[in-house]
Amino acid sequence: MGKIPIVINQFFFLKLLGMKKYVVTRMATMFGVLMITLLITIALVGSNMDTILKQGVVFQIRAEITENPEIAQSFSSVVEFEGFVQSQIEQRIKILGLDEPWYSPQRIGLTMYKIMLLDFGNATFLTSDKGSSDVRDILFEKLPRTVLLFTTATIIISIIGIFLGAFSSSKIGSTVDKITSSFAIISSSFPVWWIGMLMIFLFAFTYQIFPARATPDIPASDPEYVGSLLYHMTLPLITIVMIGFGSWAYLVRNFMVGIMQEDFIIAKKTIGIKQKRITYTHALKNAAPPIVTILALSMSGSLGGAIITEAVFDWPGMGRLYFEAITVMDLPVIIGATYLLTVFFLISIFIADLLYGYFDPRIKTER
Repeated sequence: MGKIPIVINQFFFLKLLGMKKYVVTRMATMFGVLMITLLITIALVGSNMDTILKQGVVFQIRAEITENPEIAQSFSSVVEFEGFVQSQIEQRIKILGLDEPWYSPQRIGLTMYKIMLLDFGNATFLTSDKGSSDVRDILFEKLPRTVLLFTTATIIISIIGIFLGAFSSSKIGSTVDKITSSFAIISSSFPVWWIGMLMIFLFAFTYQIFPARATPDIPASDPEYVGSLLYHMTLPLITIVMIGFGSWAYLVRNFMVGIMQEDFIIAKKTIGIKQKRITYTHALKNAAPPIVTILALSMSGSLGGAIITEAVFDWPGMGRLYFEAITVMDLPVIIGATYLLTVFFLISIFIADLLYGYFDPRIKTER
């Protein structure tokens, strides 16, 4: 009998060791993906970014000299003054390491290091609502609004979709099942921008229940700004939920149809367990791994796919910022937004992997 606790302790130790190895492996993989994404982004915009950075140095040097008129007055001729300005520009470019080509390992390594520290530099054209040109200030001003809208929408969609899909799977061929399947096909067939335009026309212009623009008219410093932001968020939130929950219900329904035919489910029906308990407890728990994966992908995918939705509703988030940055080719903002969205996507995938391993322990042993 004394050997049993030892065997149990060894079992839990091996299980914990396997979980740690699984987590470390996934973290290393995610970090590698992040580095590759950064490298590709820098390679795509490298030459243009190099030109913009050097132009920024020229602008900064001339602005510093303009603020000190005494510097210009100390030179006897324009040629001598311009020579001084040019020497200052060249010196600053050398200090920043911009004298090396953008594709040199030193430049690429330094750029990736700065981006990892959230040092994206200054935007070329765009500014935050408070007037800051620091890309980090701009991004962290817009990011919470996108997270607020799309995280709220994804949670509502998943809750409605899971329960409706589970209910449909228990009544295959019923009226509810047919309506759910039909609505999923219909709602998924229409692009979000088209439904958004119809919703704006109907509820903003025809009935005037919600504002046409999702951007509040009052400044962010106003105490009533939060309430105004939530009110302006209502129409895009309703639109996203209306388009998304049907396909979610259809996916969950298909996941659970096979499970409802399993022997252990039939056995539970035979011994008299209520259908509701079988559906929402036993069957839904066994369908959890793919559902959790889809939820994580939907969460991260909604943040990345926010460009069109936010542009249609004029929601002041990352999607609209991305659209504006691409329009004016503000490369520092594009790189910063790409990095943050990639990080959020990888975090979502990492959480999904952990939850998948929790619900299905076989995953940890297969990798």
